[in-house]
Amino acid sequence: MIVDERMAAYINSMDTDNPVYLEELERKAREEGIPIIRHEMQSFLRVFLELKHPKNILEVGTAVGFSALLMAEYTPEDCRITTIEKYEKRISVAKANFAAVPTGERITLLEGDALQILKKLTGPYDFIFMDAAKGQYIHFLPETLRLLAAGGIMISDNVLQDGDIIESKFAVERRNRTIYKRMRDYLYELKHTQGLLTSIVPIGDGAAVSVKKG
Repeated sequence: MIVDERMAAYINSMDTDNPVYLEELERKAREEGIPIIRHEMQSFLRVFLELKHPKNILEVGTAVGFSALLMAEYTPEDCRITTIEKYEKRISVAKANFAAVPTGERITLLEGDALQILKKLTGPYDFIFMDAAKGQYIHFLPETLRLLAAGGIMISDNVLQDGDIIESKFAVERRNRTIYKRMRDYLYELKHTQGLLTSIVPIGDGAAVSVKKG
């Protein structure tokens, strides 16, 4: 964890609850060990959704649909959300979760390899949320930047890898070194791509907020 646990617990203790169906979905996901966005990221997302009032959202990495439903809950009724997932077991659960609530009608789930799907999309999207396999972010970047509208916001979750990102590669477990290198490359590109303004924030497991200049 990159933020002191006591500090995170204090901040989270002040949060207001999500609707009951989201609270129940979160509880069940955590019990089953399914990764969903942390409380800090939930609040973070809600603030940017309120600031941006997006009409067209793209999410890369659906899991069981929690974050897509969260975004649907806190956006206007005319907002449409497209989310991508390739794992079949999670797809069926996400579909059931979307079908269970009215806001799920505004969500379109695309099934398959994210990179191949991204290449076929035309966009533009005024808000993109990256929450897929961390080692793939760098490969998705050319397509997500193409799809991001001028003035659009992209939030990338889990970019600091529990603090490993600042360590020497020799201090990182060998099996994690490829992901480590790719994430460092991803953050470098976010900070050095012309026409993109990015802030990296030590919240949750790290978030990058990027704005495509108009």
